[in-house]
Amino acid sequence: MTDQVAMPAPGSSAPAPSSGWGAEFRDSFALAWPLIIAQLASNMLFTTDVVLMGWLGPKYLAAGTLAGAFLIPFQLTGVGIVSAVAPLVAQARGRGDIKAVRRYVRQGFWMAIAVATILVPIVLSMKPVYLALGQDPEVVEIAQGYMVYGFWMLYPVLGMMVLRAFLSAFAATRIILVVTLVGVVVNAALAYVLIFGHFGFPRLELRGAAIATGLVNLMMFGALLAYVLTERKLKRFHVLVRFFKPDWPRFFEILKVGLPIGITVSAEVGLFSVAAMLMGLLGTNETAAHAVALQLSATAFMVPLGLGMAATVRVGLAYGRGDAEAVRKAAWAAVVLGVGFMTLTASLFIIMPHTLVSIFLDARDPANADALMLAASYLMVAGLFQIADGAQVVAAHSLRGLSDTRIPSLLAIFGYWFVGLPVAYVLAFVLDMRGVGVWLGLATGLAFVAVLLLSRFAMRERLGLLKGISK
Repeated sequence: MTDQVAMPAPGSSAPAPSSGWGAEFRDSFALAWPLIIAQLASNMLFTTDVVLMGWLGPKYLAAGTLAGAFLIPFQLTGVGIVSAVAPLVAQARGRGDIKAVRRYVRQGFWMAIAVATILVPIVLSMKPVYLALGQDPEVVEIAQGYMVYGFWMLYPVLGMMVLRAFLSAFAATRIILVVTLVGVVVNAALAYVLIFGHFGFPRLELRGAAIATGLVNLMMFGALLAYVLTERKLKRFHVLVRFFKPDWPRFFEILKVGLPIGITVSAEVGLFSVAAMLMGLLGTNETAAHAVALQLSATAFMVPLGLGMAATVRVGLAYGRGDAEAVRKAAWAAVVLGVGFMTLTASLFIIMPHTLVSIFLDARDPANADALMLAASYLMVAGLFQIADGAQVVAAHSLRGLSDTRIPSLLAIFGYWFVGLPVAYVLAFVLDMRGVGVWLGLATGLAFVAVLLLSRFAMRERLGLLKGISK
């Protein structure tokens, strides 16, 4: 089999270019909606664990929160690195390069194993880090129990990202949704049994939550892999053939594209961690209100994130087949859909903030009055935050479809840490705007990044980002 096939086999070739904007909007949404729901469902995995941990008591909930706060940023960084497989597979499919598709997927698995192996000793170092930071030793010990039993979940989690990238490039996103939804249900049942020791199982408490989540991630990885290996249009790629044969050029290409994505994710997660710390300096009510507003914003964010993932694939397909016009339509259609949705949620945040925050805080309890008022005020500011966040995430993913990640990463870091964070500090503490100032700072940083990334995509030809497309 040659590297460049003249006539790709049925099911492997890229779809024909969209005939117009209406078709592009339709195709983008069709690809994105299962990813959007799958992202929302994925968040439910840890949310379910948090609820069950809360049933154990405050001490266990605090320990689970500490474990998650340490594990998840590293996990997301690894996911960012491995996500480079998506644009590279899409571009290869656009070119009709079957062998490259297989090699990118295979080396994606190599990258997932390598990154997880690097992250394991880091996440296992949680206990001395937290003790050095003055955390309660008893709570830290319980959190360490979760990590010792759950660190290995990094391998199936990152492996799933490779399979999701492959499946998305072939518009097979519904299987991702089905497997994720089943995983949420199984995780809830298994965690309940193992945490509390029902049906003859030992009571494992937080260790049970870690084991359940790890096993469910392994199950979801196995289900997606089985689908890839048996589905008629996908099994022809033989993604595990000669698995142990190295392909260093493609391995390092994944690293070149993916490492800036991972760094960007780390920078963004770090920004929000620092924002939470700033809120902690302002008081308990501010911190609680911030958590509520952030949860609502994060839930809405899943929609433009899913659209961004779809944009990566559709831009990559168009770029791979050398269709500059399709590149333009794929990106701007996703931007319009993403910003349009976030404009809708921003309107809801501004019009009915008290109703929304009351979902999380009991408005009938007088003790919640201050936190409710603060959360409502933060949510109104989050309306601006929403639109900027939707624009920047879709723009970033569109650029990833062109394998353009290094400069966008630098722009994002600058916008987050050298624009957003200083503005947040000055507004909150110097101008005494307190929590509203923190949220305005976050919105400013995200808006700054959104403008830069959208401008970069608009100037893609002038900047040489379409160098693979002949005019």
